[in-house]
Amino acid sequence: MSEFIKTQEEVRANLTMQIREVLDAAEQDKRGISQAELEKIDRIEADITRADEALEVARRNEERALEAAAASRGFAPAVEARSDVEVFRAMARGEIREHYFGTEQRATLIPSANTVPVSFLDRVYNLARLVGPYLETSEVFTRTSGEDLRIPVMTAYPTAAESAAGSAISESEGTYSSLLISLAKQGFISKISNELLSDAGFPLEQNLAEQAGNAIGTRVNAVVHAAVTAVAGVGGTAGTATAITADELIDLQFSADGLVRQLPSAAYMVNNSTLGAIRKLKNGDGTYILDVVTGGPSTILGIPVIVNPALQSIATGNKPVFFGAWDQVKIVQTGLSVAVSQDAYFANDITGFRYTYRLGAAVANGSAHIKALLMP
Repeated sequence: MSEFIKTQEEVRANLTMQIREVLDAAEQDKRGISQAELEKIDRIEADITRADEALEVARRNEERALEAAAASRGFAPAVEARSDVEVFRAMARGEIREHYFGTEQRATLIPSANTVPVSFLDRVYNLARLVGPYLETSEVFTRTSGEDLRIPVMTAYPTAAESAAGSAISESEGTYSSLLISLAKQGFISKISNELLSDAGFPLEQNLAEQAGNAIGTRVNAVVHAAVTAVAGVGGTAGTATAITADELIDLQFSADGLVRQLPSAAYMVNNSTLGAIRKLKNGDGTYILDVVTGGPSTILGIPVIVNPALQSIATGNKPVFFGAWDQVKIVQTGLSVAVSQDAYFANDITGFRYTYRLGAAVANGSAHIKALLMP
């Protein structure tokens, strides 16, 4: 019998005794039960009812536990997993040297829920997407290992042709190429003083997630944008090295393949300072071409604009504005491995947390589907 059931039975017995005492007192005085005594008995009865309900729930639960124990007899006992914050505390105490934050595999018939990010990794990448928008706009593949990944890409579609009755239908088939994405190890070390680690009120997991999210987002942006810049076509050259015009933005949009503008991922991409310059541009009737949308994304002449700090600013020889279908960018990444060292910074009484992950990126149909504006 559980301690809870035993306690509740004792409570119930005590409440019953209190009612008995009221009745005994009335019987001893050879009188009826007063109004105050009736109200007291009603309150005690209500407490007895609640105790009975608690006992019923506890007994049912105990029966289920016994049934589950009988059903699982012969299987290995389940081990309760530590929460993410407990993992980090254990690492800080030296109980765990390293931990891999990957994806949790769940057997389910719902495809969208088949792979669910664990809590810490999810928090890290939610922050990383704010710093590095490529993680939000690209097609991202998360893997458990760092092997190269080859992705098929259609380069030409089949064509249809008219044929007379009884005549052979002409053959046509699409053509494919492929992207080979090689992953490279990325990493960084964050340092936290041991005073903070020993402080129970210090939000360790939140602090580490924030550091990791910012570092990963910034690095992903740099790696991916280098891949984008390497293959993007030049969609036009600005008239001057210090300014952009509305007409040049329109020309850039229409320099991409005609299909691109119809795709949901089609958008301009600029950094914050370039967006500030575009904010001042007006069309022929004096209306600003940038429509600022609270919560975003804002639009340039009806086309969404993505703010990305990885892009260059307006200056000679730079490419400050890109236009394209951003789901053509493919990112491959692994989960996040975190290791701890209390020895590396022993003299400073600091603990180091080392983060490593694998990352690779490539662009499908880059020169046709993504265009850049070149400053002269």
